[in-house]
Amino acid sequence: MGTEGATGARNTAATEDVAHLLVRCLRAEGVEYVFGIPGEENIRFVDALNGSGIRYVLVRHEQAASFMAEIYGRLTGRAGVCSATLGPGAINLLLGVADATTNSAPLVALAAQGSLRRLHKESHQVIDLVSMFAPVTQWAAQISCPDGVPEMTRKAFKTAQSERPGAVFLAVPEDIEAAYPTEPLAPLQIDTVRADAPSPSQVARAVEVLTTARHPVVLAGHGAARAGASAALLRFAERLNIPVATTFHGKGVFPDDHPGALGAVGFMRHDYVNFGFDTADVLICVGYEIQEFDPVKINPNGDKRILHLHRFAAEVDAHYPVAVGVKGDPSQALDALSAALPDGLTYDRAGSARIRTLLDEELRYGRDNDAFPLVPQRVVADVRTALDRHDIVLADTGAGKMWMSRLYPTYEPDTCLVSNGLSTMGFALPGAIAAKLARPDRRVLAMMGDGAFLMNSQELETAVREDIPLVVLVLVDEEYGLITWKMELELGRHGHTRFTNPDLVGYARSFGAHGYRIESAEHLLPTLTRALDDGGVSVIACPVDYSENLRLTDRLGALSGPF
Repeated sequence: MGTEGATGARNTAATEDVAHLLVRCLRAEGVEYVFGIPGEENIRFVDALNGSGIRYVLVRHEQAASFMAEIYGRLTGRAGVCSATLGPGAINLLLGVADATTNSAPLVALAAQGSLRRLHKESHQVIDLVSMFAPVTQWAAQISCPDGVPEMTRKAFKTAQSERPGAVFLAVPEDIEAAYPTEPLAPLQIDTVRADAPSPSQVARAVEVLTTARHPVVLAGHGAARAGASAALLRFAERLNIPVATTFHGKGVFPDDHPGALGAVGFMRHDYVNFGFDTADVLICVGYEIQEFDPVKINPNGDKRILHLHRFAAEVDAHYPVAVGVKGDPSQALDALSAALPDGLTYDRAGSARIRTLLDEELRYGRDNDAFPLVPQRVVADVRTALDRHDIVLADTGAGKMWMSRLYPTYEPDTCLVSNGLSTMGFALPGAIAAKLARPDRRVLAMMGDGAFLMNSQELETAVREDIPLVVLVLVDEEYGLITWKMELELGRHGHTRFTNPDLVGYARSFGAHGYRIESAEHLLPTLTRALDDGGVSVIACPVDYSENLRLTDRLGALSGPF
């Protein structure tokens, strides 16, 4: 009788279980893909995705699913969604979730959990997931009531996608997934948070700083790229003749072929671009976030006046003393500041041409260098030649990232992607899969060292099975080259960084991908072009000579300014 009563109540109250309601809420949020691996405890959720219009992308490791969700979120501005079972599956999501938060990318992670009746005690595969995810997310919670699904889903996406974006985690106990709400429910209306217009009083204070400045420099960060501030940044820089540098995350928000472009800051030594900051008295930081790189590298004495233009206040740092914070949409702030400045006010971009010349000379050195294994400058130059302005390259963490971040000319935002908040290895291959899904009209290249490649190389199978064309350029030196570089700089020696690889070409082909081995410097560019154009999944194994690493830091150390 009790069972019949429960069934009858269920049928008159609601006709869909939590799994189907959750999927409907995801669909209402505009979710196109869920990246993940199903488990016993979330089979109803995975089944409910069938016929929903949401494509479930089965991956080979949950860590890869979280990287895919991160890059999808970064490129679209809409939270990428990853899913896993409880316990070990959820734990495997943790790295990409943390990467998304530190890289300010919107992501919603869903994980199963044990049933409510066993969460109070020691139980198979049960750990406190909410407490585990809380330190690396904007919000972490457990859905403990079927009726809370629409509100909690809406809050998850609103939190993930608002400034400052980041990751959100929701745990769904297995008995809740199968339960029914007490009444029919629907997804909540989406309320988009709009950026505030900048305060006129703050703009006026910023004008006072700029009218007394002699050598201001703009630093554009990831927040400028997220806000779509490229056009406003160009107008501002050209109106005042101010040079513009970017962070590694901001690459492309100001085109590197513009006469006022200084390049990217964030290298581990005093790079050419840093000289552009040495004589600056005012730093106009647009969308800059401190986790992108340490401000001590451009304001070592903490004596430069800083204008902070962003949608939220700056982090506190002794080397980032904000003179004026202009809170609001960066584009509106730049335009308001430009309009309020006196007519005829302009500055001298002295030194910027010299900096660009030095970077161009490095690229020319690479293009003309036929050494084999290849010097990294040759790799950067050939990748730039092979890719169109709007194509996407993901540079994985390692020595290759440092060369790409400082030297690769970038012309549009989010076309050269790195992990710089957490600097995670292994994100580029799964990230490239998501990049191609988010931007199907772009060609996508994952560039990574052999150490990073083998951390998530199993996702080649995902790309082949899901028919997602991309190219993986593996820089082969059989070493964790960035760590060797750092050891040599700091200790004068290195150790425990060498390893061996399988036959990478045969390995790629075993997944059904194309495999190429570079055997001369002249071989790389035509191979890249062929692989990018053939519409399949390709792996290119390219030997590199990283003896250039120490030559670069020695050269930079001997360089003196001002320019």
